[in-house]
Amino acid sequence: MATPPIAVNGKRISLSFNSDEDVWKIIHKLIEEAKEMNKLGKSFDIGASLLKQIPFFACKNVLLSKEYQSDISKYLYCKNFGIKPYEGSYKEQPSRWVSKTFIIKNALIKRDNMLQKQHMNKVKDD
Repeated sequence: MATPPIAVNGKRISLSFNSDEDVWKIIHKLIEEAKEMNKLGKSFDIGASLLKQIPFFACKNVLLSKEYQSDISKYLYCKNFGIKPYEGSYKEQPSRWVSKTFIIKNALIKRDNMLQKQHMNKVKDD
């Protein structure tokens, strides 16, 4: 049993999670909730918000997939060694790969910014 950080009919309830699919249902609800708040003028970073909320009801490992880990490894390898992931020019790269690279690049930038902010706060506190 866990209490996810969402309300059902205005109340917080405890839920039983029997599968990863159960966890993903809550994750999708959290994403929709953040999008709705952003439409109302808030500026939630959906990824950062999820990472903060997931430990209240699930292990972060549920988000990991071999496909995504492989994509991240490929991206970093290509970036670090200046190697094209596929032959040909930009227009010849699979569109799915191009989309993934932008997502990975933006996620890594956000991660680096967050780590830098944490480091600056730590230095400031010392």
